[in-house]
Amino acid sequence: MKKDVYSKVGVDSFVEENALKGLLKWVNKSFILRNNKGRALLPIGFFANVIDLGFSDGVAISTDGVGTKTLVAEMAHRYDTIAIDCIAMNVNDLLCVGAEPVSFVDYIAVTKIKQWQIEEIAKGLYEGARLANVNIPGGEIAQIKEILHNGEESFDIVGSALGFVNINEIITGKEINDGDIIIGLKSSGIHSNGLTLARKVLLGDRNRDEEILLELLTPTKIYVNEILSLIKKVKVKGLANITGEGFLNILRLESNVKYVIDDLPQPQPIFRKIQENGNIPIEEMYKIFNMGVGFCVVVDKNEYPKAEKILNELNAEFLKIGYVEKAKEKSIEIKPLNLFSKGGKFERI
Repeated sequence: MKKDVYSKVGVDSFVEENALKGLLKWVNKSFILRNNKGRALLPIGFFANVIDLGFSDGVAISTDGVGTKTLVAEMAHRYDTIAIDCIAMNVNDLLCVGAEPVSFVDYIAVTKIKQWQIEEIAKGLYEGARLANVNIPGGEIAQIKEILHNGEESFDIVGSALGFVNINEIITGKEINDGDIIIGLKSSGIHSNGLTLARKVLLGDRNRDEEILLELLTPTKIYVNEILSLIKKVKVKGLANITGEGFLNILRLESNVKYVIDDLPQPQPIFRKIQENGNIPIEEMYKIFNMGVGFCVVVDKNEYPKAEKILNELNAEFLKIGYVEKAKEKSIEIKPLNLFSKGGKFERI
């Protein structure tokens, strides 16, 4: 099997997928342990899950970290934005089921407690919480020098977020139909995916280019305001957080339809730098990175004018990037680039 560029830098998606199957074999068994109040309403693999609390109340939960973006923070000796990414990765996933994020807890692991470093991370926690309109009722700090081996500033941060949604109003994409419109909300840059590849091709082992470091550290965009505003006033049929796997994330939505992307925004310069420095095929770029689109919304074509008006009033940066066609199975076509989804990746038509 020919390896893609991501596998060559140490991120083997094929091995990860097989390992996940073994994990899910056991984790899925836990579903039967709560089959009334407290039951999980969605299968594992969606952006977030929803737990039934009874009386039509549901609590949405998600968990995520920032991956090797922590190493970029260490290289730059800057820690005031990385927690924004952690909150963003979690609350953006909650939005995908139509939930309103309300709370977030963090876990920070460090080699050695450094008060200035923890306070810088805390600044990001507050800023992320402010942008997402959530509280942070608790968390954990652990000193694990034996595990972290990248110097005294080495650290990791992960978190979990909680939101609320009426179980009769969960959004999964099951109502998506022929003719629906796909809206793409602009990303703030690389977000928190593909940093292993980005570091390898832009920074290597010794390069400490300050401009590139700061560009890579641009915080992940939080879409809470835009998405909740749309959900309240527009019939939203599908929501997709464009993280790792790029536009392929749209395939998590339930309907068996074809998503046709016929207009694309100009990706931020950072993506061109990565592609050119790493000589990476365009089909892999659109599988690994968001390429300028951080979140997708699917609405009925008759609802699009209303959605457009709301987003314009919020000064949101967005583009009508495509539409939905009838199909026997899920697929994505990116017309401007002649790319078509196949077997968990993009191929040129």
